[in-house]
Amino acid sequence: MSTRTRILEAAAELLAESPVADVSTRAVCEAAGVGAPALYRQFGDKEGLLSAVVDYGFEKYLAGKRAAKPSADPVQDMRDGWDAHVAFALENPSYYRLMYSPTVSGTPAAAVEAQQLLTAVVERVAAAGRLTTSVDAAAQMIMSANTGVALVLITRRELYTPDVSTRVRDAVHAAILVPEEDAVAGNGNGAASALSAQLRESPPDRLTSAEAGLLQEWLTRLTD
Repeated sequence: MSTRTRILEAAAELLAESPVADVSTRAVCEAAGVGAPALYRQFGDKEGLLSAVVDYGFEKYLAGKRAAKPSADPVQDMRDGWDAHVAFALENPSYYRLMYSPTVSGTPAAAVEAQQLLTAVVERVAAAGRLTTSVDAAAQMIMSANTGVALVLITRRELYTPDVSTRVRDAVHAAILVPEEDAVAGNGNGAASALSAQLRESPPDRLTSAEAGLLQEWLTRLTD
């Protein structure tokens, strides 16, 4: 393990154990078995260290997301993505708590990528005519609920039943998904959602950009 990785993992563990979500660079150095000059060479200062720990945690999370192969069923992929998110949190509680800590300033680029990867899956669900709302609204609902469940399970797991994640997942998905039989029949908001996804993927040549934008706005209003 490299010096940088030792420092990052030591910092994450100490932060997870801290009741005030803070840690001293001296404690990190002692836990990692390195001197202060090594830490400052790698990260500049304490704020740089904390930022790097967040990025490192997100990189571990994104490695699995990037490797996921789309299946023929985007709805199942969306379910699997939820379960993988919670599994990562349970397997890496120290990183996860820091990744979503209110003490972290700004939005890491990796967090933006995570949202984009989820949005891409939801876009496929919309194209299949299975979405009752806009892609952005659905992605926001999923990520916020998914993150909330993961956080309570790694901080207060004893208060919740083992199936709470599955039940919340299914409740959120039920709120944003068109039943499969309605999607097949072309009923409900799913048709507008599918047309909106098709418009984003392949804008018709006979429409100007302004016309396509106006149509997209109307479709988004219908789905939302």
